[in-house]
Amino acid sequence: MEIKYRLISADSHAAFRNDDFTSRMSVSKWGDKIPHIASRERDGKTSDGWAIYEKPPSGQVCNCPALMGEPFPHWPDRWEEVPVMAYDPAQRLKALDIDGVDAEVLFPNPPGGSYTSYGDPDFELDTVRAYNDALSDWVRVSDRYWPLAALPWLQPADVIAREVERAAEGGHRGVNVNGQMPKGLPHLGDRVWDPVWAVCQEMGLPIHFHGSAGLGAAHSIKNWDGYSERQAHSASTSTSAVTPAQIIPQLIFSGITERFPELKVVFAEAGIGGLNYVISACDHAWESRHLWTEGMTTRPSDTVRRQMFVNFWFETEGIKLRHDIGIDNLMWESDLPHVASYYPKSRAEAERVLEGVSQEDKEKLMYLNALRIYGVTPSAVA
Repeated sequence: MEIKYRLISADSHAAFRNDDFTSRMSVSKWGDKIPHIASRERDGKTSDGWAIYEKPPSGQVCNCPALMGEPFPHWPDRWEEVPVMAYDPAQRLKALDIDGVDAEVLFPNPPGGSYTSYGDPDFELDTVRAYNDALSDWVRVSDRYWPLAALPWLQPADVIAREVERAAEGGHRGVNVNGQMPKGLPHLGDRVWDPVWAVCQEMGLPIHFHGSAGLGAAHSIKNWDGYSERQAHSASTSTSAVTPAQIIPQLIFSGITERFPELKVVFAEAGIGGLNYVISACDHAWESRHLWTEGMTTRPSDTVRRQMFVNFWFETEGIKLRHDIGIDNLMWESDLPHVASYYPKSRAEAERVLEGVSQEDKEKLMYLNALRIYGVTPSAVA
């Protein structure tokens, strides 16, 4: 791919066509269990949502306020209101050009990338494959799209590993992981998952924890009926800064990073401001408990700088800590088409956040680190 704008988003979201699942999954096998758009009545108003596994439609039909225009923010109620730029990869290229972004790492949008909650391993596997295949089609349109694979966690680890390989053949450049495994499954640090980490390390595919990463920390605090819808969303997403602090200790002290020292780990939509605390806390725990005597020979801060990466987009204060964390460990993100995105003025906002940063460091943060971490060699740089 050619670098024209010198700006890559390490966290954006691909929306799905209304037939992305129905056209890829067996109707004779799954019928109305296949994810599809259906209408519902709420408070005398008709709206659309995604219906899955014969459950009533729920959630948003598409999370795309950055593309909806004025008044901002607002979300589509019906499928017909969803902007084509949200789900059509050819049209989405126009949005990237408007925003001055060369490429984007693609995370989920409704109906989401996890289907474990239905408790049906075969359904989960078929749905995950349809999800991954839909995003592989984006890559066929343009190499400016870097999708991340969903994984079928209800399957044995060797089956999950094979899906990682299959998705990578389709152009996926990493995988999505939750910080907490589905109920009844072994802990994230259990060696049963080692075949998954092994194939990701071998193929150079980063594993990703996005936003809250499925963790329920302070869940009862975040849920309060006194919030408006927008207030509730803000109270929930603003706590994502604690996600790395919850997951990094699990990766280090379970031994995953010792067994897989080249496994790349990315924290998206969690910001960078909280990272210094968890680095210091892990170092203190390692030193005071003499954990090198239990086989953990690498100081946690060295582990983080060796193989962990975190994204930013609005944090002027967090950027001041860039050298403490590691200038090579940070990437810019846009979050398009979600409400937190600065679209269509991402370039100006990135420059504002990076005011005072040297040109050499700025280029690393805006696009060079992303190229290195995702293993992309550009054909040309404008």
